[in-house]
Amino acid sequence: MPPTLASLVHHSALKLTVRAGEDHLDAPVRWAHASELTDPVPYMEGGELLLITALKLDAEDPEAMSRYVKRLAAAGVVGLGFAVGVHYKDIPEALVAAAADEGLPLLEVPRRTPFLAISKAVSAAIAADQYRAVTAGFAAQRELTKQALSDGPEGLLGALAGQVDGWAALYDASGAVVATAPEWASRRAARLTTDVERLRDRAAPASAVVAGAEDRVELHSIGTGRRPRAALAVGTASTLGTAERYALHSAIALLTLTTERNRSLQAAEARVGSAVLRMLLAGEPDHARTVAGELYGSLLDAPFRLVVAEVPASAPDDADPFAGLTDAVESAAARAGEALLVVPYGERLVLLVVDGGAGAAACVAYAQTLEAGRSEAPEGGAGDGAALLLGLSAPAGPIAAATAYKQADQALSIARRRGRALVEHEDLAAGSVLPLLADDAVRAFADGLLRALYEHDATGRGDLIASLRAWLSRHGQWDAAAADLGVHRHTLRYRMRRVEEILGRSLDDPDVRMELWLSLKATSSGTE
Repeated sequence: MPPTLASLVHHSALKLTVRAGEDHLDAPVRWAHASELTDPVPYMEGGELLLITALKLDAEDPEAMSRYVKRLAAAGVVGLGFAVGVHYKDIPEALVAAAADEGLPLLEVPRRTPFLAISKAVSAAIAADQYRAVTAGFAAQRELTKQALSDGPEGLLGALAGQVDGWAALYDASGAVVATAPEWASRRAARLTTDVERLRDRAAPASAVVAGAEDRVELHSIGTGRRPRAALAVGTASTLGTAERYALHSAIALLTLTTERNRSLQAAEARVGSAVLRMLLAGEPDHARTVAGELYGSLLDAPFRLVVAEVPASAPDDADPFAGLTDAVESAAARAGEALLVVPYGERLVLLVVDGGAGAAACVAYAQTLEAGRSEAPEGGAGDGAALLLGLSAPAGPIAAATAYKQADQALSIARRRGRALVEHEDLAAGSVLPLLADDAVRAFADGLLRALYEHDATGRGDLIASLRAWLSRHGQWDAAAADLGVHRHTLRYRMRRVEEILGRSLDDPDVRMELWLSLKATSSGTE
C-alpha cells in the first residue's frame, strides 16, 4: 500500500511529532511538497503532505490560519508539516488550533530533519509500493495464465476473483452469463444483463462502472472486432488498487487472446460446416457425415430443422445484418450443449438447428423480437418491413436436407410477400392455400384468364362467371349446380359450352378446371 502519514510518523529517521489531526493519520500520501506561498492551492492536486516554515505566513493570526487551513483541506491536502526552529521556535497555537478544528493532521518537523529527507522517504515508499504492485501483478498474471490453460475461463475467473477479493463473471456475445466465480455471484451477475447489452453496442474496447448498494462493478468488453465477443464483470467492495488493476488487465488480455483464437477456430469450423451443408444439399449424406465428424455429427444423428435467412431489399445497410440472429442462436445452443451449423450461403444465411431444441427456439424468439420492433415503429418508419426474413423447414434428416432447404425457401418466399419476420413451412401445410393467391402475379394471371368472361357478362348476355363458379363448386354436377343458380340444366349446359368457346379451353381437362377455380378465388369478386 502507498505511504501514509502514520508510516511517516513511525519512520525512525524523520522524528516527526503529531500536533493535531491524530484521527486522520491513515490518509495515503501521494507526494511531499514544500511551498512558502500564502496560497499554494492552485498548485496542489490532492493527496499531498505540504511542508512549510511559515516564511510568508502570519502563523499567529487565528483568522488567517483558519482560512489557510480550510483552503488546504478543501484542496485535498492530507497533512501539513511545520519546520520548527527556522522562523518559529514552536508551532504557533493559532495554526495548531486551526488544524485541530479542521481535522487536518499537523506534523512537527524538527530542525535537524530537512524537507528533502521527508520527500525522499515518501518517494522511496511510493517506489516500493509500485514495485510490490508490479511484482504482485506479474505473479497474478502467471496464476491467471496457469488457471486459464488448465481450467479454461472458469478457472481464470476463480483466480481473478481471489486476486481482487471480490467476484467475477463472464458474459457471451448476447449478454447472457456464461460463468461466475464464486458461484454465489451468479444472481448478482444476472442483474447486470442490461448494462452488458449497452456495453455490447459500443465498439471494443469499451468499459463502464456500475455502482451498486453492495459493491462496485467494472464492466469490460472482450474482443478486438467491431462487435465485442464477450464481456467481463468484476465486483469489489472498493476501487481497485494497482495490483488488482494489473490482475484485471491480465485477465482481459487472456480472455481476448482466447476469444481471438476461438474466432480462428470458428472460421475453420465454418469452412467445414459449409462443406457439410453443400454435401447435404447435393444428396450426399454419407460424405457429409464423414466430413462432419465430431463437430456436427450429433446434429446429423437427430431430426433437425433448416432455417434460411435473408435481408430484405428495403433494409438499411449493415456490415453484418445476421450478427444478432447468429449471436442469439449460438448462445442458446451453447448453453443447451447442442450442436449447431451456421453457414453463409451466397447472400443468405443457412442454419441447421436441432428440432425442438434451444437453437430453434432462439430463432423463433429472435423473429418475434423483430416483429415486435416493427409493430412498435411509427407508420412509414423503419419498422414497416422486417429487418430480417426467415423461413423454417419441417423436421428432416440428412437424406432429406435438399427437401428441407426447398421447404425453408418456400416459407421464406411467403415471409417476403407478407412482410413477416418468420414463416414456418408446417404452418403453410396446415393452413389454406387461398392466402397464397394474394400474390400480384397470381392476380394478374387470374384477371387475364377470366377477362373475356367478365367482358361477356358486362354486355348483359348471360351470367357466365356465376354459372362457372356454381358448376365448379358442385364438381360438374349439372342438376345440383342448376338448382343453385335457379335455372334449367340445359341452360347451364349452354352456358358452359359458351365458356369453352370464349376461353378456347375444354372443361373436361382437370388442369383447366383447377386453373379456373383458383382464378375465381384469386379475383376480387371470387374472394368475397
